[in-house]
Amino acid sequence: MMEEEELEFVEELEAVLQLTPDVQLAIEQVFPSQDPLDRADFNAVEYINTLFPTEQSLANIDEVVNKIRLKIRRLDDNIRTVVRGQTNVGQDGRQALEEAQKAIQQLFGKIKDIKDKAEKSEQMVKEITRDIKQLDHAKRHLTTSITTLNHLHMLAGGVDSLEAMTRRRQYGEVANLLQGVMNVLEHFHKYMGIPQIRQLSERVKAAQTELGQQILADFEEAFPSQGTKRPGGPSNVLRDACLVANILDPRIKQEIIKKFIKQHLSEYLVLFQENQDVAWLDKIDRRYAWIKRQLVDYEEKYGRMFPREWYMTERIAVEFCHVTRTELAKIMRTRAKEIEVKLLLFAIQRTTNFEGFLAKRFSGCTLTDGTLQKKLESPPPSTNPFLEDEPAPEMEELAMEKGDLDQPKKPKAPDNPFHGIVSKCFEPHLYVYIESQDKNLGELIDRFVADFKAQGPPKPNTDEGGAVLPSCADLFVYYKKCMVQCSQLSTGEPMIALTTIFQKYLREYAWKILSGNLPKTTSSSGGLTISSLLKEKEGSEVAKFTLEELCLICSILSTAEYCLATTQQLEEKLKEKVDVSLIERINLTGEMDTFSTVISSSIQLLVQDLDAACDPALTAMSKMQWQNVEHVGDQSPYVTSVILHIKQNVPIIRDNLASTRKYFTQFCIKFANSFIPKFITHLFKCKPISMVGAEQLLLDTHSLKMVLLDLPSIGSQVVRKAPASYTKIVVKGMTRAEMILKEFPAQLSVTPFHINLFGFLYSATLQELQTDVAVIESNQQMGFLKPHLTNYYMWVMMLKMSEALGRLGGSVG
Repeated sequence: MMEEEELEFVEELEAVLQLTPDVQLAIEQVFPSQDPLDRADFNAVEYINTLFPTEQSLANIDEVVNKIRLKIRRLDDNIRTVVRGQTNVGQDGRQALEEAQKAIQQLFGKIKDIKDKAEKSEQMVKEITRDIKQLDHAKRHLTTSITTLNHLHMLAGGVDSLEAMTRRRQYGEVANLLQGVMNVLEHFHKYMGIPQIRQLSERVKAAQTELGQQILADFEEAFPSQGTKRPGGPSNVLRDACLVANILDPRIKQEIIKKFIKQHLSEYLVLFQENQDVAWLDKIDRRYAWIKRQLVDYEEKYGRMFPREWYMTERIAVEFCHVTRTELAKIMRTRAKEIEVKLLLFAIQRTTNFEGFLAKRFSGCTLTDGTLQKKLESPPPSTNPFLEDEPAPEMEELAMEKGDLDQPKKPKAPDNPFHGIVSKCFEPHLYVYIESQDKNLGELIDRFVADFKAQGPPKPNTDEGGAVLPSCADLFVYYKKCMVQCSQLSTGEPMIALTTIFQKYLREYAWKILSGNLPKTTSSSGGLTISSLLKEKEGSEVAKFTLEELCLICSILSTAEYCLATTQQLEEKLKEKVDVSLIERINLTGEMDTFSTVISSSIQLLVQDLDAACDPALTAMSKMQWQNVEHVGDQSPYVTSVILHIKQNVPIIRDNLASTRKYFTQFCIKFANSFIPKFITHLFKCKPISMVGAEQLLLDTHSLKMVLLDLPSIGSQVVRKAPASYTKIVVKGMTRAEMILKEFPAQLSVTPFHINLFGFLYSATLQELQTDVAVIESNQQMGFLKPHLTNYYMWVMMLKMSEALGRLGGSVG
């Protein structure tokens, strides 16, 4: 019973002494210990086993027990000391709290005494400084009053002096004094309610008005509006007067400038009146020579009279440009019928040269005309897009021949602020230039046609074969020259008119030079239709193209491809050059489509030629007695004939289209799409066929398949892998031919009509097949087809299912 009570006591004790992990961790951090007895997971059995690991160690049990008892005794002493030390803690704490409260009360009393003394000190300082503040305010007011009185004295004296100097025309002294008076008067704006101050302000304004009228009168006297200029005028007085005008109302300055420039250009208006011989465009150089002399004369006589910031030389030149533009526009309207393109271009060239001269000499800071300024903010570029990237004329032709119009651009020259300031007047008459370019381009196209007839097509086996026709490069070089001139003249409606001319002759070039010189052929290609079932159509013999004709077709194809690429770049450059509001009106898509049509026609001619060359061999195949073939040998003669024609044509076409590989690939694809269905059609004509004959046809079909797969590189020393799109077409088509030879019933007696019907149904897709059968069944005129329809429909479906299973098996494999 006692033992059970002891065990319960131990368990309760352990439950009480069980500490949380956080508390245990805190104890370990505060009292680190390596003693096993201090561990939270202390196990008495493990501890005893550690002390006595073997039976022999039990011999020291008494020594170990004594050590533990000693340790227990020390622990009891420590606990006893701590317990006794805590006996008086509560009483000591209460005593310390009472002492702290007494100290706080004493500190509060001292703080209150210090605050009272500080308030008394502040009051004492205020009483001491009250008189000082009054003196300080008095000093500030006195200083302000003295300053104001000094300003008032200066203003009164300055106004008196200003009025006296104005009467004596001492403009040099007035310029300095007037600025000072106006600066002083600014200090009295808040005192304008005082009558004396307001009176002085009115006297200053009256003096300014009198000065302005007096200076204008002096300039009118020195430079009268009517009559000749008086030499030796009061230049020093007027120079000082200009300094005064800088301070006065800006309208005085503008009036002086306006009157002086008007008087300075009065001689020009007399010399170049509309009825004068020198006023016409052929003597336009004299206008610009006159103003250059006048500018030099002005610099010598009056250069120092006007301030530099007035830019009088530039203002004279700008006003001359405005007057010249108006006068030229008036005289050209009157004598419009006398304007010729050479005369117009001469005048424009001289005018643009003069505008360039102005741009080099002046900055253009005085240009104030709203309409012109808007134009000058984005002046038309002075170079053509075809020429801006090319360093020399010979380089521009080389780049044009290569079709390279998008080279990295050079930094553009600074804009000319004077561009169009005079030459704008020629824009309404640029139709003369456009008409001239229309005529010149028409003559150029006619010359191209005549040269082609005289020189003939490119010679085979030379570098000319398949090359771009030289006339094409000449045409675009001429286009560049036209764009250079037109972009310098205008980027508005004339540019649109020129674009229309470009479009016209691009189409004429495509029709007369390219399409018009393609060899003629009477063959036509087309798929089987329902109507073709009613008529048996045998392949007709068509004369093959000669080597020269093949080279010509390839050359025309290459030229059309070059024209297509260059026309696209031409459209982009035109859009860069024309005004932003007119960009949408530039569209050369129709011309690019025309060249694309030429390319398609050329490829179709090449395909038709090779296709027609193979027709006799396919006809021979269909006429062979395949039921009499006794053994399988080498490829049949008709296969050899087809391969021979391919080896004759394809290398020539490939070499001549070396620069346009993508179109050679199109030729290969179109030939495969034309030849393979025709071959399959002729297979249906080979009836009846013995088993050996079918095997021979399979061998021939495989030989043709290999030749077609090798078609793009046949006869070439450099073997290239055929394009994947082309290979897919050949494999699909020739595999269909092989499946037909394997599956079509040899014993079925057929006529050419049955063969065409079966070929037509077989070439259709499943959806088209169902549609065609429905059409035949519903049409009374085709009732005679119904007896054959069921058998052929079933055979076609079987063949298509066989092909599908074959593809499925191949994909699974």
